[in-house]
Amino acid sequence: MILVDARTQSEARPTLRDALSERWLVAAALGILATAISAAGSWIPSLWGDEVASLLSAERPLPSLFQMLGHVDAVHGTYYLGLHVWIHFFGISPFALRFPSAIAVGLATMATVALAWRLTDRRLAVIAGVVCVMLPRVTYMGEEARSYAFSAAFAAWLTLVLIEILRRERPRRIWWAAYGALLAVGTYVFLYLVLFVVVHLVILLVSRANRALFARWAITVGLAAVACAPLGIAAFLERGQISYLSNTDQLSFTTLFSSLWFGAWPFAIAAWALIAVAVVSEWRWRKRSVTPGDRRVPSLVVVAGLWLVLPSGILIAAHAATPDFTARYVSFCAPAAALLIAVGLQRTARLARWLPIAAGIVLLGLVLPVFVAQRTPYAKNGSDWAEVSATIGAEARPGDAVVFDETAKPSHRPRLAMHAYPAGFAGLDDVALKTPFTSSSTWYDRAYTVPQTASLGRFTGVSRVWLIEDASSGTPDTYGLASLEALGFSPAGAAVRTHSSQILQLQR
Repeated sequence: MILVDARTQSEARPTLRDALSERWLVAAALGILATAISAAGSWIPSLWGDEVASLLSAERPLPSLFQMLGHVDAVHGTYYLGLHVWIHFFGISPFALRFPSAIAVGLATMATVALAWRLTDRRLAVIAGVVCVMLPRVTYMGEEARSYAFSAAFAAWLTLVLIEILRRERPRRIWWAAYGALLAVGTYVFLYLVLFVVVHLVILLVSRANRALFARWAITVGLAAVACAPLGIAAFLERGQISYLSNTDQLSFTTLFSSLWFGAWPFAIAAWALIAVAVVSEWRWRKRSVTPGDRRVPSLVVVAGLWLVLPSGILIAAHAATPDFTARYVSFCAPAAALLIAVGLQRTARLARWLPIAAGIVLLGLVLPVFVAQRTPYAKNGSDWAEVSATIGAEARPGDAVVFDETAKPSHRPRLAMHAYPAGFAGLDDVALKTPFTSSSTWYDRAYTVPQTASLGRFTGVSRVWLIEDASSGTPDTYGLASLEALGFSPAGAAVRTHSSQILQLQR
């Protein structure tokens, strides 16, 4: 069993001095740094399909949102509710939509630093915080309007609370209440956080927890499970939403060893090498000590290793039976990767004092291109909707009609550009709209085909139409073109190709 030094801690009530201790000040400083770095340039990439799903869900009136959650996206309902309140005060600009995720990254980093400090020392905690700040998965989820950054924050704080419980001979009820609340709320924010029950069970086994502690933990988990039962039922009923994952290669070598947390192969190779150093050196230079009673606190490497491997492994193994895995789903393991990399960096000093500094410089040099690439206009799944809106806004006139390609999958439909960047579409007539998203049972609008739209007389008096086709596959779709030509419209001028779309102007 691999263990670390741990000191018996009194059960004294926390004081203001405790709250402002060096550990928390350093953790808070690194958390603020993480938020600032994740927020930097976050407004540059165009919003993409999943983010627009967040936006449209959050924009709904609450009755409409609850109606939608009864059909789709129940597992994201808590995040959508929080975003609903956020945009009421701060608006729907890309920066405003993404900034809550940057805050969540800061909270995750803060807990990561505190955990490393609790199980090792200040130096390694600072290294872990710096690595967490620059880890590509962290900086990516920190600029995305989805719940992944929050899942990482809940995972980090939940694990920190468990370690605090293990370090106490008689943990107060407030610790168990905090653990149960974090587990329940975190699961509502991101369903797969429930996998940390398995992670923490193994940590307790490694810790040789006594029956009384096991019993309290089991009761706390049971109460959290009861609280989360409605979400579990809804998730089961709506499981078909992610069935498309079975049609794509989610388990490629590149995905598993580069894309999950490291973003690019050069950085991934260096990161895995340092993780290997951490694991191998742990076996060679392990330390043992006993905490209060007959319990033992696992080492940071054991805690981080279980955190990194178990949730990912469970989802990957289950994916063969039911589609449940894509790289973003294990974003909550990114802090664990940062902890192991930090241990690897520190342990290289045993070979030569200058090695950690040299390795840190190499890591920084490798991660900077990844960070810059994440802040380019088309960084989010190739989405170009900001460009589409700007192009339409520069060329279209009030009263023109606009028709969107409706054959692309929902998250790629150009119609979403109008919701993500409405300014460019001001004054245009969305002639094909059937059911607006606020009245739909799903998160997006429903639209008529061009012939159906014509049969309703919506092209009467229209002399110019803008047709926006999806071209994300490399070849533009031809949705609606033949039908519009049959109505007497013909292309006027060359087609405008943006990064992932094609814009056609038609007149009659």
